[in-house]
Amino acid sequence: MTVATQRMTYVDYLKSPEINARFDIIDGELIMAPAPDIEHQRILKRLFYALDHHVDEKKLGEVLFAPLDVIIRRDPLRTRQPDLLFVSFERSGGGRMAGRSSVEVAPDLVVEILSPTNTRQQVAEKLADYAGIGVREAWLVSLDAQTVEVLRLSGGGMERIGLYGAGDLVRSEALEGLILKVDAIFV
Repeated sequence: MTVATQRMTYVDYLKSPEINARFDIIDGELIMAPAPDIEHQRILKRLFYALDHHVDEKKLGEVLFAPLDVIIRRDPLRTRQPDLLFVSFERSGGGRMAGRSSVEVAPDLVVEILSPTNTRQQVAEKLADYAGIGVREAWLVSLDAQTVEVLRLSGGGMERIGLYGAGDLVRSEALEGLILKVDAIFV
């Protein structure tokens, strides 16, 4: 016997109480994500601090972190929650996104910190979603390999710019002038 699951619509989503948990909504179905481990949170903290400091200093926009929904599509509802995201003032309409419960513009940059449970297919689907809404750049941060893979939007998909490891410097096209030492991310 199969049990039918009711798909969440965009209207349902707007009416639902805030859920303080990590999840994506894929074609209306709520997909819970496991809680991040301590090392994930340490990496997130270091990246947020570096990106936020750079963005504030240059007055470029806003850096935000999960749990926060990025609307990919409204019907059927599809959302993603990247670990970090940057939205330029240009894309946000010139100001901070105060008073909003989700991001409804394409971020300039998304950062996904990969866990051992992420499959290649899951990562590919996320990248396709981000490319589909016009995200300019994506970083895939591997805790196991201690690498940062940088990809940029190209021809409707994501194209690898580089894979950076110990001793390397990561540069961003979306955050002009940002240079990070990979070794400082994985202390």
